[in-house]
Amino acid sequence: MSDPILNVTGLNKSFGAVHVLHDIDFGVYAGEVTALVGDNGAGKSTLVKCFAGINAIDTGQMFWEGKPVTLSSPAVASSYGIEFVYQDLALADNLDITQNMFLGREITKGPFLADGEMEAKARETLSSLSVRTINSVRQLVSSLSGGQRQTVAIAKAVLWNGKVVFLDEPTAALGVAQTRQVLNLVRRLADHGIGVVLISHNMNDVMEVADRVAALYLGRVAAEVKKSETNTGQIVELITSGRSGTIGLPAATAVQSA
Repeated sequence: MSDPILNVTGLNKSFGAVHVLHDIDFGVYAGEVTALVGDNGAGKSTLVKCFAGINAIDTGQMFWEGKPVTLSSPAVASSYGIEFVYQDLALADNLDITQNMFLGREITKGPFLADGEMEAKARETLSSLSVRTINSVRQLVSSLSGGQRQTVAIAKAVLWNGKVVFLDEPTAALGVAQTRQVLNLVRRLADHGIGVVLISHNMNDVMEVADRVAALYLGRVAAEVKKSETNTGQIVELITSGRSGTIGLPAATAVQSA
């Protein structure tokens, strides 16, 4: 196993008297999809916000390519190549695909927008990901399906040289065909050497595209397992009780957490 491109050790995070994350060890590996799973309130969103530089950690250390880093803001996280695609996608319906992909990071030549260059880069990025469901990068986002919107949001992260991409419930509210398109794209991201973190409640999606699964239980990592060495039932047990057979939190810890 190669070393993680992004990881954290001993992470703790509290909000006032509420201890939300307990001694978290978590890693993201280049070229792999790591599914981050857990019930509502398990701490997934808080952990992701720590990597995004939104939540300052109380104790613990983050590492980027093996070197200690402090992710103090979203801009700092982005500067390392850590990108996030949230459920709301943060796309502007009144702009086209190219304008959305470069929103806030437009290429200019003097006082003018380098429109042709941006369009070419947008097409190139979509082509590199083998996206065939979008006819023109000049389509308004308002005209796109849910799957196409998700594709644009993911491609935007790749455009900015994302080395690690966090995807928050990317198939939520999508139909069967659109879900298939997005899952294929998630797999292609990993095949391009990108470290992907898939946050999902959908065990079918997790078992299809993940290489490894990290299960959170009440703010603790119950276990991190290779997908090839686990099954849906075991993951569900880790999510709901923090333990499955001999895998997971120590029995006393799981009981105490509950």
